[in-house]
Amino acid sequence: MPSTIDGRKVAFLATDGVEQVELDRPWQAVQDAGGTPELVSMKSGEIQGFNHLDKGDRRTVDRTLDEANPADYDALVLPGGVANGDFVRGDEQAAQFVRSFFDEGKPVSVICHGGWVLIEAGVLRGRRMTSWPTLRTDLTNAGAEWVDEQVVVDNGLVSSRKPDDLDAFCAKTIEEIAEGKHAMAR
Repeated sequence: MPSTIDGRKVAFLATDGVEQVELDRPWQAVQDAGGTPELVSMKSGEIQGFNHLDKGDRRTVDRTLDEANPADYDALVLPGGVANGDFVRGDEQAAQFVRSFFDEGKPVSVICHGGWVLIEAGVLRGRRMTSWPTLRTDLTNAGAEWVDEQVVVDNGLVSSRKPDDLDAFCAKTIEEIAEGKHAMAR
């Protein structure tokens, strides 16, 4: 299993309400493996992280969606958080940004409520994945095969259910980024 992603640039798409640990742990994993994470959001400045329902730390946005070009990134990470997932999925530019990673066969990792964004991007038909359990019906209706597993990998798409799954999620995320583009985009 490749464990280094030297020189790879990874977009983390998030906004206010992001589950802080689901942003911070994969971010650190990308850095530890030699990659460069970059926080992309719908607004400039800072976003507010949450620890479940309690405010956490603020994180500085590196680029807005207006400034970010998907071609500049090797992979995408979609952290969860109920508010984050809902706000991001409601932004058409965010959905287009996500869709472009699938169109190019680039690795995408999603955890918890981040799966809502994939529904809006229209990229789930025929995909096998997991999520926070309450998204099961939404994901199934969008064409995904939902399973209750710690981490699921489907041709470059890495998914996990919750913060307890982060060790497996981070390891598979790094592995898929190291593998690079996958032949079947969607």
